[in-house]
Amino acid sequence: MKAIYTTLFVCISVLSHAQFNPQTREITEKFYPDFDVEINTPAFQKEKGFTNYDELMEFIEKQVKSHPKYISYEFIGESQKGRKIPLLKINDKSADGEKLNFWIQGGMHGNEPASTEGVLYLIDRLLNNPEQRKILEKLNIEIIPMANIDGYEKQVRDAANGLDLNRDQTKLQIKESILLKKAFTKFNADVALDFHEYRPYRRDYMRMSNWGMTGAFDVMFLYSANLNVPQELREFTKEYFVNPAKNRMEELEISHHDYFSSTQHYGEIQLNQGSLNSRSSATSYALANCISTLIEVRGVALKRASYKRRVLTTYEAGWSYMQSAASRVAEIKALLARTGSETEHSAVVKFSRNIRTEQVKMLDLEKPSMVDTLLAIRDAWGCTPKLERKRPLAYILLPGQENLVEKLKILGVDIETVQKEQQFDVQVYEVTDYFQDKERYEGVKRQYVETTLKSETRNIPPGSSLIRMDQPHSNFAVEVLEPEASNSFITWDVLHTEKGAELPIYRYLNKENL
Repeated sequence: MKAIYTTLFVCISVLSHAQFNPQTREITEKFYPDFDVEINTPAFQKEKGFTNYDELMEFIEKQVKSHPKYISYEFIGESQKGRKIPLLKINDKSADGEKLNFWIQGGMHGNEPASTEGVLYLIDRLLNNPEQRKILEKLNIEIIPMANIDGYEKQVRDAANGLDLNRDQTKLQIKESILLKKAFTKFNADVALDFHEYRPYRRDYMRMSNWGMTGAFDVMFLYSANLNVPQELREFTKEYFVNPAKNRMEELEISHHDYFSSTQHYGEIQLNQGSLNSRSSATSYALANCISTLIEVRGVALKRASYKRRVLTTYEAGWSYMQSAASRVAEIKALLARTGSETEHSAVVKFSRNIRTEQVKMLDLEKPSMVDTLLAIRDAWGCTPKLERKRPLAYILLPGQENLVEKLKILGVDIETVQKEQQFDVQVYEVTDYFQDKERYEGVKRQYVETTLKSETRNIPPGSSLIRMDQPHSNFAVEVLEPEASNSFITWDVLHTEKGAELPIYRYLNKENL
């Protein structure tokens, strides 16, 4: 009976969006003790709660006043509730030589407070530690410390309209998403980090063992396995950024793993590991031809439990990535020049995850103790194409698709306008199967289509849009214009269609006439 009550309590805690802390003091002290470190950020100047918006702005103003040579800020726009979103710029303009553009973002989900606090601690150390400040000789840094201000003020995950900013990286229907993506695109980042916290107490885990289990790792790393991201870029990210950060975690005795979340497949609990979806930042940033990682720290719903540990983990991961970037500036520049002009790989429309079994460390709540648990892993790394097509030299959008054109530009895709009518041999999509959800997901009734491609000669009218694929952000075009892709403009109903329709999107393959 005691086990039943414990499980019910944890389930209620999980469902109540951080109204309760499901973690006992015993577990916190035994497995996740706080570090003895002084952190001079707003949340640690008070006994309860987290940094609010006013405290954030006071912190920023203080840093600008103390270090005007190195830090400035501007606002990229306002949240849905009218709060101005600050963008911090940290650099040393007096330093000569080649530099990398390094993007940092925290607070995209409002109930993940260590993401923002860890970023503020990173800012504090960069500016107030002269030795660490030397890294500005190699890096230009731009930081969004609190991306979802409205959610953060209420400590809830979503934006004010109830939608998730990290499910909106391609459909771009939320005000804050558009502002954030415009700022990111303008900066043209070489390296990008998005800090989050993950929920360790999940309903799926409550079915495991007598009293249930919880996610065990202090930090998990999510980096893209999407096959439209060039292989060299994916491998470089893992070898020279993720692995050194993991080594740093080992030194600090901070547990780590590649990121996974739980799912159920025919009633069996399985783990989805890795990133394929361009709707979230890990893959979205990578498709913008940069080294990208989403870093998840164990923390959602834990209130102030292990808060110094969570903030320090965020800081250490970010600092490790900065050191890796600063030590390889020329090498990274050369890598991104190669991957930004790569045109030989296929356009991969659908993926199939590799499925295997593996012993994964979990925290069993009964004893409590760490245990190895055999689970099925649906792994993104090692995925294979389920549907792929020859990569076109260009996509053509017919007139009247201004909404699609505007979103592509926000994603950083260069677009030319056809000035006079021309005749091209193209591939045309015809919708052969169609289904639309009855319920909304993230504000949208998603569409699912199958298409056939017809090769035809068509007159391309003036006002059509030409998207050449020999540009650094061209991989976004594959993700949003191939209709069957899981995050395409068709799937998200940005472009509505029906069975039997011919899409106003053409594929162009003839190199000689382009």
